[in-house]
Amino acid sequence: MSKTSSTRGGVNRRTVLAGTAALVASPWVISSARAQAKQVNIGVIMPLSGANAQFGINSRNGIELVADEINAAGGIKALGGAKINLIVADSTSTPTTAGTVAQRLITQNDVTAILGAFASSLTIAISEVTERRDIPLLTMSFADQITGRGYKNIFQVVAKASALGKAQLDYTVAIAQAAGAKIDKIAIMYEDTAYGTAQANGLRAAAKAANIDIAMDDAYPLGITDTTPLINKLRASGAQAVFPVSYLNDSLLLIRTMRQQRITMPAIGGAAGYVIPDFEKGLGEFAEGVLSIAPANYDLAPELTERFRKRFGYFMVHEALEHAVALDVLVQAIEKAKSAKAEDVTMALRGAKFTGGWTKAMTGGAVEFDSTGLNILSVPVMVQWRKKELVTVWPKDVAKGTAEWKS
Repeated sequence: MSKTSSTRGGVNRRTVLAGTAALVASPWVISSARAQAKQVNIGVIMPLSGANAQFGINSRNGIELVADEINAAGGIKALGGAKINLIVADSTSTPTTAGTVAQRLITQNDVTAILGAFASSLTIAISEVTERRDIPLLTMSFADQITGRGYKNIFQVVAKASALGKAQLDYTVAIAQAAGAKIDKIAIMYEDTAYGTAQANGLRAAAKAANIDIAMDDAYPLGITDTTPLINKLRASGAQAVFPVSYLNDSLLLIRTMRQQRITMPAIGGAAGYVIPDFEKGLGEFAEGVLSIAPANYDLAPELTERFRKRFGYFMVHEALEHAVALDVLVQAIEKAKSAKAEDVTMALRGAKFTGGWTKAMTGGAVEFDSTGLNILSVPVMVQWRKKELVTVWPKDVAKGTAEWKS
């Protein structure tokens, strides 16, 4: 098992501390397998402090699990058993800091690739650095912009946000129809970041295609502190269902305010804050029955994901699962390239299909990147909170339970 420590090996402490105040407050943490004669350095940049810290910690846990498993199994065979050495850095939850952290990590360490950084706005900032430095970046962030800019060094293992937004609407309509209900009017609320904006676009497009009226379509700033005006507007909208797209703190505030005001219409979250244990812990009984779209879910591959629960004590949230898949795919690419050089690994990733290992936990059962770096096999799923667990309820061919719909 790898150890997390405050070791600064390979990092110039003085240079690091010359950065922003946020970096000083959240210094680098380096986690690695013990120093080996042969090792492959992989950068991991996550928000380990700030509003999105819990997502970053979850993601890091998923990556460490896979790294330890691969190292325990003999390392990277094509490189003579070279061990994976994770170099973990805190991006904080601020995009400008994330870009600075990426620049320093690449400059001060000979990394083969970088994994990160959960939040789309952070990943976009990091990708501008990795593209200039020709370092492959593997991510589970959603925003369409990530693989929509013609970059050659970025790889997105999940469906993009517009596809998730479309599935969020389409699956909801199908679930309601299965329960004998028809949806004619909806409400959309989303945070005005790259993730929220892109996913709202998918929701709108799907509603238009289904001839569903959007009675409310409101953006709000990340970290909103008073949702009362939004909830009052929602109450007056006449919507039959609400689609909030937000990270954790906002999701808690929105759902709690709705339920406390006895607004019982179905809420269908946009992944992120709606599908982690802290959502249920923060809301208690208000969480029961809440639906959410997700890129993947742990109950589809328990033979893999239960190893995470056993080690960390909670179910394998989707960001941990997808980052685990990202590392597995990266190592498969290194094996294929028989090289740890960044340019060789990028070539092995581009347009390739990866099977086996953790890729079996993805809905497509494998990972295949198109020319933009997008995994074209990833299919979103709908999940629902049931007794503190997330149950996959749609599409029918992968569902582990029947969706409960209360209109």
